[in-house]
Amino acid sequence: MLSGCSTPINVKHVNIQDAYRINTTNALSTNTPSDASRIVLRRQGLLDRFETEPTVVLAELHNSLEPVGDEDRLFALAELSMLHARNTKDRAYFLASAVYAWSLLFPGNGLEIQILPSDPRLRLSYDIYNQAVAQGLAADDDAEENEVRLQAGNYKLPFGTLQLSLDESGMVWGGYPLDQFISTNALEIDGLRNRYLNSGIGVPLAASLAKKQVSENKVAGSDRLGPFIKVPVTALLRFENARTNLHNGNIQGEIEVYAADQTSTVMIDGQKQFLESDSTAALAYQLNDSPIYSLELTAFLRGGIFTSGLIPKNRVKDGIFFMRPYRPGKIPLVLVHGTASSPARWSELANELNGDPKIREHFQIWLFVYDSGNYIGYSAGRLRKALENTVHELDPEGKDSALQQMVVIGHSQGGLLTKLTAIDSGTRFWEQISSKPFEQIKVDAETRELLQESMFFTPLPFVKRVIFIATPHNGAMLAGYQVVTGLASRVLSFPMTILTKATQLATVTGDEKLTAFLRRPPTSIDNMNPHSPAVQTLASIPVSSGIHAHSIIAVDGYGPIEEGDDGVVAYKSAHIDEAVSELVVHWGHSCQGQPEVIEEVRRILFEHLKTSEPTLPVYQETADLPNSFPGGTRENEK
Repeated sequence: MLSGCSTPINVKHVNIQDAYRINTTNALSTNTPSDASRIVLRRQGLLDRFETEPTVVLAELHNSLEPVGDEDRLFALAELSMLHARNTKDRAYFLASAVYAWSLLFPGNGLEIQILPSDPRLRLSYDIYNQAVAQGLAADDDAEENEVRLQAGNYKLPFGTLQLSLDESGMVWGGYPLDQFISTNALEIDGLRNRYLNSGIGVPLAASLAKKQVSENKVAGSDRLGPFIKVPVTALLRFENARTNLHNGNIQGEIEVYAADQTSTVMIDGQKQFLESDSTAALAYQLNDSPIYSLELTAFLRGGIFTSGLIPKNRVKDGIFFMRPYRPGKIPLVLVHGTASSPARWSELANELNGDPKIREHFQIWLFVYDSGNYIGYSAGRLRKALENTVHELDPEGKDSALQQMVVIGHSQGGLLTKLTAIDSGTRFWEQISSKPFEQIKVDAETRELLQESMFFTPLPFVKRVIFIATPHNGAMLAGYQVVTGLASRVLSFPMTILTKATQLATVTGDEKLTAFLRRPPTSIDNMNPHSPAVQTLASIPVSSGIHAHSIIAVDGYGPIEEGDDGVVAYKSAHIDEAVSELVVHWGHSCQGQPEVIEEVRRILFEHLKTSEPTLPVYQETADLPNSFPGGTRENEK
């Protein structure tokens, strides 16, 4: 009698978070199917049986599937097959889930999908397909975690057989075969501020490069690709008439592989579909436990980054490396790291710039690596020579106008190297170390070339813009202490080949001034001493006209800027009069990955595009450049 007084239907008020969770629960987020799939099971009286006899229920749903349409049942088969596969780790059901999801999204034969764009099942079907392919093609347990094997062959399905072929055309990148594919869907990232995941169809993967190139696939600049690069690619499992062939159980498919830097869309059933890719995850996977971090201090103290075995024999040894294969029409953006550092310290900046479609489309990032304890003039000579070599290798006939619009960015000591690509020093550096004209020095050709590259600087014709970040133009504070420079001279090692040539040079020239210089060649710490004649000379030479210079200066704290510093470099040392813009950020010295710095670099690059547009090709997929930039106009911009 009491129960008869209560209503059979009632509601319960919940908060927004609980309501959203109730309405969006699915097999990917929990171990429970979505309400859409439960509705299909309830209609057939199969909800309880699915808990106890999942394979039987899935078979019944498959056998009762209508030849066309029947989207509700088709979605339920995709999701429930995924759920059962996760519980049993049965590859056949993962692949079946992918087939069902594909059949729902791309029915073929001129049929259109009936699920509305606003239906949450639409995006969920893409996600189910992507995850199902990754798990269905997962490597055996003895392989690396989350590895995917892209191999042709016959695969078992619960209702038949899947015959897969492999399109080999996508298995080569930059002249190197791709191998060891890791699913980035299962990677959590720590250490990078933003994750740039482009949603779409396909499995986002991080691919490794094979150690050896295939000679017939060699492309310009392939030997400048970093040895530890992880390539963001997408694996697409394309099924042929899957919806039609569901009943006969004979499914044909092909594995296609697309590199994210080369292809962002594919055509499926006459419609353009975006590929899912995850460049941030590939970058993070590349840097995870990277040996380059452990070599930073070693390369500073003892040098030898090119003799350590870190860089394979089939890669160049001049220091310029690419993050992506060379593409004509893209402007080089060269990043030069600082003292006791490495290109890995540019990871935050690189991730943000590669995550911007406009910058990604118009710029190609190059990285310069060097032994940062060496004499700055020597390191700058190597940078200049490497850039000249690279431009000539890529474009010997001078047809790529984008290569002539180069932007160079240097942090700390790297900013001093950067400046030496953009000034005319005349004979000033040479006169500091020798009493004789350079033409009168009698040495072998190799030594003469080394001295020429390390002492005489003219603007590189293809460098059009330079950006200085926390650069000690007038010296670094710590380097001004005698105890520091003295310690540096004892612990830093100069390259033996150079010391040998220096000894020979001191013996044959009879130049006492030069001999004294060569007895104890200066280190990079000496060159950043505010009292050093070299740093004073460099500070007195402005960036040449025609080259735009920008300064980003770090000042730790919020006192008077003119009296401030970043812990290593004072504002007065980092400031240069010829800069067309100057931005002060309140950070410490290692500021190159901070948001304000990155946004300023982004602004400058957009500005560079505007001034370079008349000489650059127009890209079909490039959107219009913005008319304004974050932060608005700069009051101190000249």
